[in-house]
Amino acid sequence: MLDYPKEKLHIHLLDDGGTDQKINADNPISAAQAKQRRQDLQALCERLGITYHTRAKNEFAKAGNVNSAIQNTHGDLIVILDADHVPTSDFLDRTVPWMLKNEKVFLVQTPHFMANPDPVERNYFSAFSRMPSENDMFYGTIQKGLDYWGSSFFCGSAALMRRKHLDLVGGISGESITEDAETALDLHKMGYESVYVDRPMVSGLAPETFDAFIQQRMRWAQGMTQILLLKKPFKAEGLKWYQRVGYMSSIMFWLFPFARIIFLFMPLAYLVFGLQVYHASILEIFAYTLPHVIATYMISTMLFGRTRWPLVSELYEILQCAFTLNALVKVLLKPRAPSFVVTPKGESLERTFVSPLSNVFYWAILVITFALGSGVYKFITEPLTRELTLVVLLWNVFNLLLLLSVLSVLLERKQVRSQARLPATNSVVIKTNSDEAWVGDLVDLSLGGARLKLKGEGAFVPERATLTSWSHALNKNVHIAIVVLHYDSKSKILRVRFTPETEEQKSEAIAFALCDSLRWLAFQRRRTRPISYWFGAKHVLKVGLKPVLLHMLVLMGKFASKLGLLPKAAKDS
Repeated sequence: MLDYPKEKLHIHLLDDGGTDQKINADNPISAAQAKQRRQDLQALCERLGITYHTRAKNEFAKAGNVNSAIQNTHGDLIVILDADHVPTSDFLDRTVPWMLKNEKVFLVQTPHFMANPDPVERNYFSAFSRMPSENDMFYGTIQKGLDYWGSSFFCGSAALMRRKHLDLVGGISGESITEDAETALDLHKMGYESVYVDRPMVSGLAPETFDAFIQQRMRWAQGMTQILLLKKPFKAEGLKWYQRVGYMSSIMFWLFPFARIIFLFMPLAYLVFGLQVYHASILEIFAYTLPHVIATYMISTMLFGRTRWPLVSELYEILQCAFTLNALVKVLLKPRAPSFVVTPKGESLERTFVSPLSNVFYWAILVITFALGSGVYKFITEPLTRELTLVVLLWNVFNLLLLLSVLSVLLERKQVRSQARLPATNSVVIKTNSDEAWVGDLVDLSLGGARLKLKGEGAFVPERATLTSWSHALNKNVHIAIVVLHYDSKSKILRVRFTPETEEQKSEAIAFALCDSLRWLAFQRRRTRPISYWFGAKHVLKVGLKPVLLHMLVLMGKFASKLGLLPKAAKDS
């Protein structure tokens, strides 16, 4: 689907699950699975006319896999895409010119657009289509700022790189488990340049479960800390001062667990143990602390209001801090010890359940609730310190509300669809075999189907039909066979499933659903709208009690299921 001369485009599939090492493993079941995987992928590559690559040993994780394949390819420019990443048709049109324009450019990085919600977006009030994602903050604000100072770095996928520059540093760097940022650092030190193109042209999959989400974030935190300890960018020769600041800013962010844990539990020092953490009167709090907090949030909203709602960063940090703190301590003690762990993708949630990582949050809520009770007792029995007690109590209550809000994310909800549908606005025509036709507009779309609104009165839709619409990716009309799932005559909303019957229709369905960057751009702009601070804060804090009740119901259901008190249908729901 890529718009590029065919004679210059060579596609390679890199298989690190079918290596000789895995095929010859001692475990016969694992060896058989690896062998079958290799055969299946070789057959797929042969059918699609692309090149299959594997290697002898699984050394140096992703970096070793890519470097092994690079040695067996010959193109001047190299595009690296993760297995779950699908480029739009204009990806090379908008990235290759930067390489032609400047010989010193070693990297053209584009955003990672996620076509499905992460656990926070899915479980937290279904905010995927309304709230800016975590990616929007990084790719929409931070990477653009780094690019201004010549410090935008490689993000592992959705990027174009120059072979001769990679050869100078021995290919993709593998000293840390974040090989992408490390590679960019090595080439920036040599005086070469990177470019960031702020247009979503690659759609991928976010981790579906909270467990997978945490695995990914722990790897990022450990890898960036490894770069700090092993590469020391703050004094790296060859980097300009502003590049050092850019790298250090990106690295130091991942030390947030230390500050976040202190912020969560510091009120206990006073409310439970009597240690004075504040030395100020209530008037001084109103005169200095309150204006500082208000000004901080006002400036934050002004600078990042489009890509980060108020308090959402706090939510993400609380979710990660306990696990990443443990990971950071390990890497600080043994910088070379962490190993690359692949983030699970494409998992299907067939039932609703409480995340197995929830216990740490239950304990945190219990401890902070105990501190709340101690603070109320102190407020009643110690009238001379009531002003200070009140301030610390409010701090503690704020932490408790955030922790209660976090519970909503930890309730893994059953997936209704195997693929997330994203908003779409294309005009479509539904045509039957008898040449009857209905006109409408798409409402949302995925690789598997769509929802659309028909126009006109008294529309009748048969069970099978053909959907026709203009594809910007292919620059032509596409014709996709569909099955009608449901039609609401009042709202005129039609739900359909794609059933492509030929290879051409399958290719057209993929291009129509996944290869139009204009659709990703429109969806991203829809989410990155400015909102007031109070709207964002209300959205986060209003779910304080609801997830507590939901957690209790799910845990009670799990307990009843173990006792055999629930029918099978209830167990699976």
